[in-house]
Amino acid sequence: MKLTLGLLSRILRYGFRLRCPRCGDGALFQSYFKMFTHCPKCVLKFERESGYFIGAMYLNYGATVLIAFPGYFLLETFTPIPFFVNLGIWTLFSAIFPVLFYRYSKSLWLNFDYIFSS
Repeated sequence: MKLTLGLLSRILRYGFRLRCPRCGDGALFQSYFKMFTHCPKCVLKFERESGYFIGAMYLNYGATVLIAFPGYFLLETFTPIPFFVNLGIWTLFSAIFPVLFYRYSKSLWLNFDYIFSS
């Protein structure tokens, strides 16, 4: 399937709203860390096999690195912040951001996979 602007828009919209990739209405999560096994609206099975969300871990790690790595060097270059303070900021960010982005990485992974697998 060819990735068009409209398709990318749909993936990102459903992904960041934490919605089912098929119907766009069903919620993906029961609580912050507990995901539904199936969509409450259209009954789409979310985890197709064991280890299915490994890609979401890569997505989460990649997003963390893409923000922290340039962020560290931008602060180092353009601010008078001491080295250890800058390092502490980005170490703390690298510990907290993946937890906050966890649901979104799983949702985005599920949405991308659904579009390209169906």
